[in-house]
Amino acid sequence: MKHVIFAVAGLALLSTAACKVNYDKTKSGLPYKVVSSKGGQSVVPGQIVKFNVEFKLSPKDSILNTTYGKFPGYTPVDTGKNTEYTFIELFPLLKVGDSVEFTMSIDTLKNRGMIPDYDSIFTRNGQIKGKLSILGAFATQDLAKNDMDKEMEREKAREIASIEDYLNKKGIKAQRTRNGAFVEITTPGDPNLKADSGKLAMVMYRGYLQDGGTVFDTNMDTSKGHTDPIPVVVGTRRVIQGWDEALPYFSKGSKGKIYVPSTLGYGMRGAGQDIPANANLIFDIEVVDVKDAPPAQPQQQGGNPFGNLSPEQMKQLQEQMQQQRQQQQGAQPQQAAPEQKK
Repeated sequence: MKHVIFAVAGLALLSTAACKVNYDKTKSGLPYKVVSSKGGQSVVPGQIVKFNVEFKLSPKDSILNTTYGKFPGYTPVDTGKNTEYTFIELFPLLKVGDSVEFTMSIDTLKNRGMIPDYDSIFTRNGQIKGKLSILGAFATQDLAKNDMDKEMEREKAREIASIEDYLNKKGIKAQRTRNGAFVEITTPGDPNLKADSGKLAMVMYRGYLQDGGTVFDTNMDTSKGHTDPIPVVVGTRRVIQGWDEALPYFSKGSKGKIYVPSTLGYGMRGAGQDIPANANLIFDIEVVDVKDAPPAQPQQQGGNPFGNLSPEQMKQLQEQMQQQRQQQQGAQPQQAAPEQKK
């Protein structure tokens, strides 16, 4: 998890040789080069800056994280000590419309305590490439929020279009829910026992990424350590929104798939190491039973990544949130903690 957080937070590097050509350095020694300047307004402390950023691990230039073509980052402009040797330190040196390449040494990160130790990702003498583009700067939180809302709608449209393209290429016929999840029913089940809002549905599931097929959790086999159906009181916001909208299309005995855009799943924060930010998800679903929900029916806690968490999962989530708060205090963008619907 620490690897993901550090990557998202912007520990980006270029090659040492490239740093010797037309590169300036920040006060902390971060090498950078402005590659495009539009002559826009200067970025000043106190503003909220909108940006795209990308990080590639050298020498193969494999992408660690990118916001290009996705939801952009927003963060306050800060000149505090905690921004030293991060891309946040570059903001006051740039204008809206600027793009910049920057580098950081993994050895320097290790010496500064910004990574815990060398490993298979952060290797001794290693380097990561970074690219940053300044898209806008806002004087108030309200102005930034208005812009974020517009970007969220654009991101939602991109995600839904991606799912529609996926379905069309595979010739899959699916129904769209109110806000853009898609439901494919392969076995209809009992129409008299619908998993309507307020009903208790017992669900078997297998969840994986749309773009890679990696299974991040399941109770359909023993690979994730739990095989009991999970109880879901439909429509009570105890699960991700995509599930709440899709489950009423199922009945007792129904089988099918749910295609969930990121905005109805785990969004820009992702969930743990297995669900990255802005990831569309697919779930194989079987509803094994539907019945009336008892008053104040509690959610099952063991092994359920969609509602209540086990004590071990809660501890992990708390650690992630604490790391994010520390990063935000250092003007680092947050992207790595899961957001649960409870």
